[in-house]
Parts: sequence; C-alpha cells; structure tokens
Amino acid sequence: MSGQTPKCVIRAQGEDFQSKRRCTRTVIVTFLGTGSGAPTTKRNVSGIGLRFLQAGKWWLFDCGEGTQHQLLRAPMKISQLEKIFITHLHGDHLYGLIGLLASRSLRNGEASPLDLYGPPGLDRYFRAIMETSPVHLHYPLQIHIVSEGVVYEDEEVVVTCRPARHRVMSFAYSVEEKEKPGAFQVEKARALGVPSGPIYGALKRGEQVVLPDGRVLDGRDFVGEAQPGRKIVFSGDTEPCQAVLQLAQGADLLVHEATYSQQDKDLAVRSGHSTAQEAAQLARDAGVKSLCLTHFSPRYEDEEGEFTMEDLLAEAQAIFPNTTLAEDFYSLPVKRERKTMGGNEEACYNG
Repeated sequence: MSGQTPKCVIRAQGEDFQSKRRCTRTVIVTFLGTGSGAPTTKRNVSGIGLRFLQAGKWWLFDCGEGTQHQLLRAPMKISQLEKIFITHLHGDHLYGLIGLLASRSLRNGEASPLDLYGPPGLDRYFRAIMETSPVHLHYPLQIHIVSEGVVYEDEEVVVTCRPARHRVMSFAYSVEEKEKPGAFQVEKARALGVPSGPIYGALKRGEQVVLPDGRVLDGRDFVGEAQPGRKIVFSGDTEPCQAVLQLAQGADLLVHEATYSQQDKDLAVRSGHSTAQEAAQLARDAGVKSLCLTHFSPRYEDEEGEFTMEDLLAEAQAIFPNTTLAEDFYSLPVKRERKTMGGNEEACYNG
C-alpha cells in the first residue's frame, strides 16, 4: 500500500459532466451503515449503496469507518463501484474512504476509473492522507468538489446537490432519471399501412415523415406519453431546512436522517440533526412517495428502554404512514411509476 502517487485528478464542479450511456432499469438502495457517531453491535456508521443492476454498477453515498467490511456481507462488489458521494466531512461519514479506495486496488488489480464527489476540504483530506501514508491506486481517481447545483449528468441520470443545515458544510443529493420516450404504437402504424423499417424509427423519434404515397405523418401521433424517471434523495446529516425540502419535491424515495426522537429535540438542535417527526413532516410537505429513515442514535436500540426503535417508527408514521426504518444490509427497490395508454399508472421495477 505504499510507494507511488495515486492516479488522481481533482476537478471543480462544472467540468466534464457527460459520460457514456448506461442502463438504470432496476434500482435498489442498500444500506451498509445506519447508525450515527460510532458503530454499535447492531449498526455500522453511514454508508448507502445505490445499485443499478442491469448496468452492473453501483454508487456509494458516504463511507463511514468499516464500510469495506460491510461490503463483504453485501450484494455489491467493490470492483463495480463507480462513484462515491460524500455529504460532509464528519468522521462517521468519511473515515472508511481511504481503506476502501486501497482495497479496491488490492482486490481488483487494474480496476475501472472511480469518481469521488464531496464538499470543499475533501481534496485536502485526501492529499493529507496520501502524504502521510501513501496508497498506490491501480485505477484513475477523479475528485470533484461540489457546490449547489448539478454535479453529474449523463444521458439518463442527473445528480443535483443542495446545501443542508448541519454543524459543518453538508450537502443533500438527488439522483433523478430523465424522462423516457413513450412506447411506439406499432399497431396504429400498421393499421394506417405504414411500411416497417426506417420510417418506424423516425416516427418513434417524433419526427414528421412523408410516405411513398404522399401522406404526411407526425411521429408525435404514434408515441405514447413520456415515462417519468425515478427520483431518490439522500439528506445526509441535517436539521429540517427549506433546501432539502425543495430538493425532495416529488421524490419516489427520500432517505432522511432521524438521529433523535421528538422528545429529544433539544439534542437534535444542539447537534444539527433531525427528529423522526421532523423528517416525516418534511416528507409529507415535499410530496414524496416513500420515506426511509436512517442515522439513528444508539440510545433507542434497547428494546426494553423507555423509547425504542418501534416508538421512533410510530412517531414518523403518525405523520407520514409510508415510512420504514433502515437496518444494516436492508435493500429497498425503487419502483418506476409507468404510465399506461389509458393514462393510469402502474408500479414497475424494471421499466
């Protein structure tokens, strides 16, 4: 793990958003760590995987100490990790990073490139570790220092961040798929005697075409309603704030911290965190479809205690019923709401 300088390029936000097209059909959120502050016997500290199954890739949001150990028991492979997004520079979200980067080299030889995104200071942290305990990475690493706005975009997905409200600079991230074109209505084209082949392709793209018999057809008349993409939002550590509320608008899934219960709100205010009740109120006000809470204080883990995890869940569900509590290694598929020809919506995991 010693020797040469790693292959690392540091970029400011705004450079080189575009990347090759990837398939993002089945999307699953897998929790690697759901505790706060320090690991316990039940929960590791923060780390969340976002898996794109058909593409064989996944992204990591935060990398607390021990994340690479959690991966040994999780369905993701470290060789398939493509991007890491750090919300803020507190240790329970960061201290597993260097070990994971090193292990990715040791286990995979010439691994694929990796992109690392995070707030100002992440680059200095990385350099300081490398100067003290150098790691030779056998793959290109690019560090992107983020600021509010779009931090990554390709043909199918846009990643946006907004500043959260915490004791240090912290960002919430939104991962949103772009709309997909509606289905081509083949039977309608056949009924009008449209010859198959390149003309079908032009109509599917919404173009205007002239048939051999002189008829002019508008492709928009042969394509169904556009299919909305999924939207997943990760709050990171934050007090309730307008920026996260706006970022979460209409999300299919909001992953929000709930470090404390409402009865311990004074602790939440003092440390810059949210209560379960506050997270539920934000989910309700943002119009999200589902809420998953994480980043729990260990004070609620005692099942015989005065206030338990079940009580924390009940506190949130009283305001936002479609709430779940994350556990380490819990996987949550995110459905796509597919619009049918009749204008109705149906749940689809693989659309």
